[in-house]
Amino acid sequence: MDYSEFDDSVGNLDEGTYAGLPIVSVSERKGQKIPAAGEAAWRISVTSYEKVEAFEEQFTLFLEEVDTTEVKAIIIGQSPDAGDGSEVVVRSLVDNAPRLPGLRSLFLGAIDEYPISWIRQGDIAPLLEAFPLLERLEIRGGSDLGLRPVRHESLRILRFESGGLPVEVVRGVGACDLPALEYLELWLGMLEYGGDATVADLEPILSGERLPALRHLGLQDSEIQDEIAAAVASAPVVARLESLALSMGMLTDAGAEALLSGQPLSHLKRLDLHHHFLSDTMMDRVRDSLPGVEVDLSDQEESRGDRGYVAVAE
Repeated sequence: MDYSEFDDSVGNLDEGTYAGLPIVSVSERKGQKIPAAGEAAWRISVTSYEKVEAFEEQFTLFLEEVDTTEVKAIIIGQSPDAGDGSEVVVRSLVDNAPRLPGLRSLFLGAIDEYPISWIRQGDIAPLLEAFPLLERLEIRGGSDLGLRPVRHESLRILRFESGGLPVEVVRGVGACDLPALEYLELWLGMLEYGGDATVADLEPILSGERLPALRHLGLQDSEIQDEIAAAVASAPVVARLESLALSMGMLTDAGAEALLSGQPLSHLKRLDLHHHFLSDTMMDRVRDSLPGVEVDLSDQEESRGDRGYVAVAE
């Protein structure tokens, strides 16, 4: 599997494509040359000050004007700020699942207009239950996000972008049975923004027992990145990975030392440690220890006083 499209951490949305398809906005479709339904990633979005009904109208327009039986990818952008804004998004998708039999890729919360910590979500388990053939699910925003344990036979890519991923979601991922999952990425974030998971909460993921097909693991953007690195050093799942990302967080020499002192990593094709607090000496040690591995040590940061910082928080 080629993971290169995830190198920028947001898929290819900034380049106008998603899941290999050009993005077409439902609200701006007039005057555009509209591709066939299955040849576009359809973006559904309203401005934040609009009411829930505005999103429902937009979604209805999508259902009426697009041959939804052919749709492969959907992007949900801005949704209403009202308390039930995230719920109406999930409900709209779930209630119309029979009309979307070809949906394989879904991105919720594709919003750049305000901080990631402001993006509200809800329980995403109903989406996995309603779309058993979904292969790719990406979520941006951790506020009110939930995931109860489910089994899903088809999901290959699961990503969470958050400045603070709730422990309930981390535990939910670990308790899900995802036999086809190849790519898992968690932005764990900071306690201040709701990222309250500990290394112990990651243990079911690190064991890999429910993730037999996993080839990429990203445990990123964490203020406890050193502790995570130490746990990864002895994690059973690592032996079958092709790529590992411990990037975007507060990784220091102590974490890198623990990682290098653990199980061999020479089987990896790629190790992503970008945005880190390693010394020049430790950076050289990492490179020298893994001569056949593509190692990303870009974005060497300097601590602010006695404290580091994660790449994405507020």
